[in-house]
Amino acid sequence: MALAPELLAVLVCPLTREPLRHVMASEQDPECLVSERAGLVYRIEDGVPILLLEEATSASPEAIAALCQRADKPAG
Repeated sequence: MALAPELLAVLVCPLTREPLRHVMASEQDPECLVSERAGLVYRIEDGVPILLLEEATSASPEAIAALCQRADKPAG
């Protein structure tokens, strides 16, 4: 389920306060939100973004870059 553009426009990384990148699901990866600067991936469960730092997944710069290549433009 895709997130509403109105919701994406107001979501920010709780750590950096910068807009998040929305990545649609693929065959190998679930839908998620990415904080490029923080190197964090936030999961989306049943259409609900889980924006808790303790629930975020840290990813390598290469993994973040690969996700961002598939991402929508930055929200906001």
